[in-house]
Amino acid sequence: MTPRIHPDTIEEVQQRVDIVDVISEHIVLRKRGKDFLGLCPFHNEKTPSFSVSQDKQLYYCFGCGAGGNTYKFLMEIGKQSFAEVVLDLARRYQVEIKTVEPEQSQEIQRQLTLKEQLYEIMAVACSFFKHALHQSQGEIALNYLRQQRNIEQSTLDNFQLGYAPAGWETLYRYLVEQKRYPVNLVEQAGLIKPRKTGSGYYDVFRDRLIIPIADLQGRVIGFGSRSLRDEDQPKYLNSPETPLFDKSKTLFALDKARSSISKADCAVVVEGYFDAIALHEAGIENVVASLGTAFTQSQLKQLLRFTPSKQVILNFDADNAGNKATARAIREVEDLVYGGVVQLRILNLPNGKDADEFIKSREDGVVIYYQALENAPLWLDWLIERLLADKNLKAADEFQRVAAGMIELLNKLQDINQRNHYLTYCAELLSLGDARLVLQNLATLKSQIKSTYHQRERSPRKSQKSPGKPTFAIATNPESELLEQAEALLLRIYLHYPNYRDKIIEQLEAKDLLFHFTAHRFLWQQIITIEEEISNFLPSSLKGDSYIRHPSSLNPLLSELHNRSLDFPEAMVKVTKLFHLDEKTQEDVFRADIRVAEAIASLEQVNYQKRQIYCTEQLQNLNPNTDLKLMEYYYQEIQTAVEKIRQLEQIRLAYSQDPLVGNQ
Repeated sequence: MTPRIHPDTIEEVQQRVDIVDVISEHIVLRKRGKDFLGLCPFHNEKTPSFSVSQDKQLYYCFGCGAGGNTYKFLMEIGKQSFAEVVLDLARRYQVEIKTVEPEQSQEIQRQLTLKEQLYEIMAVACSFFKHALHQSQGEIALNYLRQQRNIEQSTLDNFQLGYAPAGWETLYRYLVEQKRYPVNLVEQAGLIKPRKTGSGYYDVFRDRLIIPIADLQGRVIGFGSRSLRDEDQPKYLNSPETPLFDKSKTLFALDKARSSISKADCAVVVEGYFDAIALHEAGIENVVASLGTAFTQSQLKQLLRFTPSKQVILNFDADNAGNKATARAIREVEDLVYGGVVQLRILNLPNGKDADEFIKSREDGVVIYYQALENAPLWLDWLIERLLADKNLKAADEFQRVAAGMIELLNKLQDINQRNHYLTYCAELLSLGDARLVLQNLATLKSQIKSTYHQRERSPRKSQKSPGKPTFAIATNPESELLEQAEALLLRIYLHYPNYRDKIIEQLEAKDLLFHFTAHRFLWQQIITIEEEISNFLPSSLKGDSYIRHPSSLNPLLSELHNRSLDFPEAMVKVTKLFHLDEKTQEDVFRADIRVAEAIASLEQVNYQKRQIYCTEQLQNLNPNTDLKLMEYYYQEIQTAVEKIRQLEQIRLAYSQDPLVGNQ
């Protein structure tokens, strides 16, 4: 459970920390007047616009609008929670930690002291293994890395690869007898085990390649290892769980991959240490590896902190074991996957090769691997392909098994648009290219998911919103809360940013868009009426948009709307909040180009969703025997709507997922 840190501790840490010192560890700052200036770490820029005030202990970027104090900076740059940041700084600046529950303070302080000692022991062990790799006893291991794995020295150094000597007590004697670390702490670090006889200890890692596993801050918390002898089992061996290391919550190389994941807006997960190492060496650095266990929700959530659009690609081995591991990984995270929280894709490389083998098997291996990542199918497409593998759909029993498997997958989808898309896709696959069978199979599939779907829709369920900045995602009900936000945004920008009024009107008229909510429709009608009245009263020399919509003039539109609030109190009370700007809405106005485009795409997407729903309802009421032409018409309309929705979704996400679009 995360401790509730006492406000006194938070305040004392903030007083001791110098924001310039903290930020200087991440970017280069140069003195500019009384403040400091550097390149913003939150968006790409060539001209410094990131300002740090030592007096105010605040930072602000004039390019992207990011700003805050030391806590906010470290939370954003390290993707850490508030409590994690405070505890790290308290340890660094030697501030005594107090909690709201006093009994927790002593335990937290004890745990922090223990962890500091364990970090030190692990760092010393890592250095020991690195040194051993380049001694005569490590020659076989070093040759394996250089000759069989073709790993360069710079990569050996970057990943701190090492060798555990073959002796039973070599590391034990070094750490306990020579370095004088308490034997109980070395045991807690997972480096030694007590003998069953009760007389002494033995090393966990013996005659093995050593791969250090680090936390997000780059501190060694555990070790992976590979046997150098075929007869040794297990081939791969990890550290046991310790106060520092939990393999179900850890991803290998995430400390090195985190910035590349953010830049690429995508994380790649491979099975093995050497797959990750080889890809990093080849310049593909947004890669992490699981640690021999099933890919867990905890590991996935760690990755999602670094990819704004939640793009994750699983690149496990393409053999039978790898396919089972992939299917198991999807099951482990299916709540997040089926709920649309993560955009998961699956990459199986040809000929059953792993990533390391693939990129080294041909000169253009890296280029082809990049292309394979780009073309990796979505998780549901991959599962459907697995259903179809080696199946003869002309055989009734196999057809039935495949169709039943499809129904099971489709019933788990929570988004109606995604479900409709895959209903059509599955119907086409089952029809084996016979267009006459598509509608029949579509109707059959729909009939089998209908009861489950309606039961789910009737069941009350709390809405689940993904963390982070709200976006104009379109819910199953087109008149959703977030659609209301999109309409409110257009109206707010129209009221407060006259330069954008022409653009908003042009977009609404060109795409035949209307406001869906009654209060917004009422406000829009008042806006049109007021602008017509103002235009009629102006002298001819001032008529036209140049007066009403010029930002430097007074805002007669907004002034008159305030007056009309007295005439229509019940109707206007629902929209008067749009007449004012706070910090958040000022940012929306500041990014008017992006936000208008995003909101227009949301409104347009709703139109196509309504069209899709209408055509789907009509299609379900038709008889294939008598209404075939009409069914074909609605089928084509649904296909058109689905494609338009997909295109608009991509446009909308391109704006909404990255707050820095247009400012890079």
